[in-house]
Amino acid sequence: MRLLHTSDWHLGRAFHRVNMLDAQAAFIDHLVTTARERGVDAVVVSGDVYDRAVPPLAAVELYDDALHRLADLGVPTVLISGNHDSARRLGVGAELIGRAGIHLRTRADRCAEPVVLADDHGDVAFYGLPYLEPALVKDSFGVVRAGHEQVLGAAMDRVRADLAARPDGTRSVVLAHAFVIGGEPSDSERDISVGGVAAVPSGIFHGVDYVALGHLHGSQVITERIRYSGSPLPYSFSEAAHHKTMWLVDLDATGAVSAERLDCPVPRPLARIRGDLEELLADPELTAHEESWVEATLTDAVRPDDPMARLTGRFPHTLSLLFEPRRTETGPDAGYAERLRGRDDQEIAEDFVAHVRGAGPDDAERAVLRAAFDAVRAAEAGAGEVTR
Repeated sequence: MRLLHTSDWHLGRAFHRVNMLDAQAAFIDHLVTTARERGVDAVVVSGDVYDRAVPPLAAVELYDDALHRLADLGVPTVLISGNHDSARRLGVGAELIGRAGIHLRTRADRCAEPVVLADDHGDVAFYGLPYLEPALVKDSFGVVRAGHEQVLGAAMDRVRADLAARPDGTRSVVLAHAFVIGGEPSDSERDISVGGVAAVPSGIFHGVDYVALGHLHGSQVITERIRYSGSPLPYSFSEAAHHKTMWLVDLDATGAVSAERLDCPVPRPLARIRGDLEELLADPELTAHEESWVEATLTDAVRPDDPMARLTGRFPHTLSLLFEPRRTETGPDAGYAERLRGRDDQEIAEDFVAHVRGAGPDDAERAVLRAAFDAVRAAEAGAGEVTR
């Protein structure tokens, strides 16, 4: 059976001030064309179809167009909700839409009810595990500790129990939206850490033939059987080194996996350039980036006049301008944005406590801060109806 694995469409999201709807529409064209020309038997979409719980109308229309075109091809499609989606909204009409071969899996309590497709070698069971917000699903899964590893492990136990009851030789595919250990994140993903822990071990998925992951935006191989497709388009300059692709996956009669990366159309390359303004304007080696989307970091000791206007004279698609002036012995401390770069919410809060009172939090205070952040994330997830 041949699968086309994609995820993290983030329909409705912009790239800095650039509306990405046309680029997202071009990707949908590419997806449908690929499914037709490469003889795909099923499309799997591993969450974050939309960028937010209540997407703009244009994004909903593009999603509707994508589903109609895939249904018209006769290619079954399995989709799960991600942490950016509203599971309840995305899942409206799931049973009815399923009659057209579009299978929405947005309910945690139905993770062990697969979509079963068949080829010449028998059945393939597709299990859709929507994003599982631990605080909201721990009771329904009967776990004591509300952590990603615990709830995802409980979901996979149910999957393996259902698979064990199926005929011998049934192959299996799991769709999941999670941060798996070994994956490389970017600045584009929303923080899903709970109790200070975001990642789950890859071994949690043992016993299935292929795991189609979503959440991280870089195309990655965790193991031969566990892969991230990555987002089809870039959504932050931290993705400048990403190769935007989908996975074309073949499952043979025994469940063995072979996979090929297929390029996705990207409207412009990304470039991160750094140096004094005059150097950037004159450097001949930067000619290749003149039509790229550009993030420029200026290192001038003194902020130059009209830097954005001057940069866009050479790099008309400059979208982000940062300042990291060269420091001298008497120069000021690092800027606020520079001090925060690469730090999560917990670390920022602990630094603030240390700044205010001169000493950082103790272990008990760290636990209180962590619990507060977890509660906020759970409240946000509940407001967006991430799962039920």
